[in-house]
Amino acid sequence: MIEKKSNKLKILNDPIYGFIIIPSALIFDLIEHPYFQRLRRISQMGLSYLVYPGAHHTRFHHAIGCMHLMQKSVQLLRFKGVIITKEEETALYVAILLHDIGHGAFSHALEHSIVSNINHETISLKYMEVLNEEFNGQLSLAIEIFKGNHPKKFLYQLISSQLDMDRLDYLKRDSFYTGVAEGNINSERLITMLNVVDNQLVVEEKGIYSVEKFLIARRFMYWQVYLHKTGVVAEKLLEKVLKRAKELALKGVQLPASKSFSYFLYNKIDNNNFTRDTLKIFAKLDNYDVFSSIKEWISNDDVILSKLSESLINRRLPKVILQNKPFTENQIETVKKEVQKKLNLSSDELDYFVFHGEINNQAYNKADAINILFKNGEVEDITKASDQLNIQALSNNVYKYFMCFPKNR
Repeated sequence: MIEKKSNKLKILNDPIYGFIIIPSALIFDLIEHPYFQRLRRISQMGLSYLVYPGAHHTRFHHAIGCMHLMQKSVQLLRFKGVIITKEEETALYVAILLHDIGHGAFSHALEHSIVSNINHETISLKYMEVLNEEFNGQLSLAIEIFKGNHPKKFLYQLISSQLDMDRLDYLKRDSFYTGVAEGNINSERLITMLNVVDNQLVVEEKGIYSVEKFLIARRFMYWQVYLHKTGVVAEKLLEKVLKRAKELALKGVQLPASKSFSYFLYNKIDNNNFTRDTLKIFAKLDNYDVFSSIKEWISNDDVILSKLSESLINRRLPKVILQNKPFTENQIETVKKEVQKKLNLSSDELDYFVFHGEINNQAYNKADAINILFKNGEVEDITKASDQLNIQALSNNVYKYFMCFPKNR
């Protein structure tokens, strides 16, 4: 009997870019791996679908899209005479494909609740190191580039910079799925304008207006989408639900949850004890585990967990006030007293229902410059090269302040 070999050179159909080619058997095998398949069950934009109903796309979509843009970039830079070896090309595809593999359920919320002092970038690196062993060292170069240790700095900039493939995909993709047209960018033109000078990624002069549009679109997307006040309060509410559940779990209260979710609820997990065994359990945890548990918690005997869970599941979100100045202590205390009196809460319990904080948006960071290459060979930061005064202003870190509390307090 003849053994049928699997065809690993697949073509995927993406709603943003059309057909995407999987370039090698290694990339195919990484995509097929359960660690990567988990990203199909991790939402790209957390709870933003509570504001923009179409925003149900996943980290899987995003990672594949980033790999596609990286293919375009490698092809373009080689056309312009930039030397990228075959090994470096494969490493770039691997690194960008796996750059978000460490994201937990609902993306960022779990980083601030059921685990502590460990971010998704660190977990991504842990996954890459484990996969490197499974794939007999084929990811070693990708890991060096991902960590910024490769001598060709522009390779790292393609993965992590202010004009990397990550941003070029998520802005265009998130704009598409939310329907927010103002965030749409011309990623193909931006890639076409890329070049390398002195080992650094630059944008050719004729691409300056595309960069301006990119930065303005990024600013718009952050204020209008990623930092939309309803999205912010929804994510904070999810953090409060998880915090309360973990607090009860650590006191020995039995809560309905999947085996993988229970592990993180009933154990204190941080960077120091996030072992390879923890990593395997983390790989089984996704959006479905978290939300199915929260649905069950609505009927829990703990009033706080029950109310918070019901509020999130049925989108009965707290009222949120967003303003340009910090709230005064007097303003915060006034609201707290009203809510405490109405709900008969202790001071500790009150923090689950009345909370405040800040959000900030810096569309452009001068410390990680986007450099423009002029025809005379000079290279200049976009803020100096552009005649658009707003670009300079985009480098300022703008803060806004929010306070959340129950409606009809």
